[in-house]
Amino acid sequence: MKRTWLTVTLVIGLCISPAMADDLAKFQEDSRAVVKDMVSRLGGALQKEMKAHGPAAAIKVCKDLAPAITSELSRRTGMRVTRVSLKTRNPLLGSPDAWEQKVLQDFAVRAEKENPATLEYAEIVTEPQGKFMRYMKSIPVQDVCLKCHGSPETIAPQVKEQLATEYPHDKAVGYSINQIRGAFSIKKALSER
Repeated sequence: MKRTWLTVTLVIGLCISPAMADDLAKFQEDSRAVVKDMVSRLGGALQKEMKAHGPAAAIKVCKDLAPAITSELSRRTGMRVTRVSLKTRNPLLGSPDAWEQKVLQDFAVRAEKENPATLEYAEIVTEPQGKFMRYMKSIPVQDVCLKCHGSPETIAPQVKEQLATEYPHDKAVGYSINQIRGAFSIKKALSER
């Protein structure tokens, strides 16, 4: 299993203890469950709104519901849960830190040879505030995403207008199918042993 191999290689490369390797594996498993929950809740609401009122109205789901879900998941799990992108729609909520930027760039390269929907990465990092377990899962562009994230020439006028209203600093357009639009990012402090 490729993901396990990447994690094991990383763990060995960092010379961390078996207990820390177990912590990272458990964190990665928990992070996958959080992402699955987020995708299910946000995706369901987005599809429902798109069917009922179209893509322009569905922008509110991403703008309002996505931050509410990430906030609730962060409180419930004790992990920082967010979505980030190199081309942000809302720079206050979606700007990646240096570690996230590196992983997003790696995802973009890997997406050329691997299935973009399966890209993930987990690592233990040392930051000025301490050691953290970090996880990211790619958000690849699907056909439905192009209604709001596609080429500016193909986005419907009412969607462009709504995007300009809701996101005056929007840079999250110009994507095509299977590009990496961003990632779910999860961070948890590593308790010292």
